[in-house]
Amino acid sequence: MAEKFYFDTSIWLDFLEKRDEPNFPKATWAKELIRKIINNRYKILFSDVNMLELVNNNYLEFEIEEFISSLRPIIIYVEATEYEIGKAKDLAQKRDVPKKDALHALIARDNNAILITLDNHFKKTADISIPHSPKEFI
Repeated sequence: MAEKFYFDTSIWLDFLEKRDEPNFPKATWAKELIRKIINNRYKILFSDVNMLELVNNNYLEFEIEEFISSLRPIIIYVEATEYEIGKAKDLAQKRDVPKKDALHALIARDNNAILITLDNHFKKTADISIPHSPKEFI
């Protein structure tokens, strides 16, 4: 079975907003990883949580849907389950991580996907889903 990746929303924001920094080319890494995923016919999971967070970052739903449709061959849309949402709330409280980050880790795990992130919060959920930098796969 082909590799599946799950991007934390910050990776999508890096890509969409071209958020490269001096000596930290986050957008370039995201772009190169997406290119590699396309070339290898791998998949990227895009969740309802990604959508919600992008909307909360001032993107319109139709803009996101248009962007995602341009990647249709590699995108698999997934929705967080009620169990994952409840578990994320519990993890967030116990481990002092944002609830949505805990939810991203659970979604990646439950869908057998490789979690891609640059966010340090995910170190606290590494037993659920090991966080990887996009740079590791390019």
